[in-house]
Amino acid sequence: MRVVLDTNVLVSAIFFSGPPSRILSAWLEDAFELAVSAEILAEYRGTATRVGEKFPEVDLSAVLDRIALHALLVLPVKLPDAACEDRDDVKFLECALGAQAHYVVTGDRALLRASGYQGVEVVTPRRFLEQHLT
Repeated sequence: MRVVLDTNVLVSAIFFSGPPSRILSAWLEDAFELAVSAEILAEYRGTATRVGEKFPEVDLSAVLDRIALHALLVLPVKLPDAACEDRDDVKFLECALGAQAHYVVTGDRALLRASGYQGVEVVTPRRFLEQHLT
């Protein structure tokens, strides 16, 4: 199963406990294949680095480097801006289509409302965890 994680899910997984952390742990244990694009990787790194300034005890490089080395890097499928209410979130749908991913996991309401766009299912971390990882 291929999955795209929104940046909010990845950052929450790195710094906090809860469903996102359990999802990241499941990926680290090869429970699913993580798909990313170059744009998503850059956003992961930038956002995690900014948040990491508040949590200097957290080793960001271990997770970010593992993602860069082991996630499936895909060429995104170009979509119109109208694919999602928030244009900045379209990159996750584009990546999912490029990867033929089964799910995008997010806590973002605008992206959740885009569920079903060209067959991409967008779900919350809790729903993904309950339906696919327990």
